[in-house]
Amino acid sequence: MEKLYAQRQSVQNTLEEKLGAIVCEVGNAEVQWENIKACVLDTISDLVGKVEKRARKLWITQEMICKIDERRKWKNVKTEEDRRNYGRLRNELKRATEKAKKEYIQNACTEIMEFHRTGRYDLMYMKTKELGWKETQGIQNIDIEVSQGNRIVDRKSVLKIWEN
Repeated sequence: MEKLYAQRQSVQNTLEEKLGAIVCEVGNAEVQWENIKACVLDTISDLVGKVEKRARKLWITQEMICKIDERRKWKNVKTEEDRRNYGRLRNELKRATEKAKKEYIQNACTEIMEFHRTGRYDLMYMKTKELGWKETQGIQNIDIEVSQGNRIVDRKSVLKIWEN
C-alpha cells in the first residue's frame, strides 16, 4: 500500500489512459466489470508490484506456499494419475513443513537457552511467547520425578509438590 501511495500520480494517469481506451458495450455489465477489473489489476501489478502471500506460521517459506497452491490444483481431479500426483505433492509438502517446523523450534529453543544462560529473562519470555504457547493450553503431560526415580503423573499431586 505504501508503494501505491508513493506512485499515486503515475498510477492515476495510467489508469485514466487505459480506462479511456476500453470500449464499453451497452447492456453487458459483466463484461464491463471484467474489463475494468483486469485493467486496474494489470496497472497496479505493473507499476507497484504484486504482494506475495505471507505465511501465518514463521517456518513456512514462500516455496512451501507455492507447493500448497500447486497441490490445490490437483486436489479435486478425477483421474488416477492426477490423484497420485496430488498424493506425491501432499507427502512432499508434509515432509518439508515438518522438517522446517522442527528446525525452527530447535533454533528457537537454542536461542531461549542462550537467553537463559546470559540472564536475559525478558528476551527469553518474549521468545517463548512468540512460539505461540498459550497459557490456556497449559502443560498437557505432567509428570515429575521424585526421590528414588519414582514418577508422579497425577496432576493434583504434581501441583501439590510444586506449591511446597
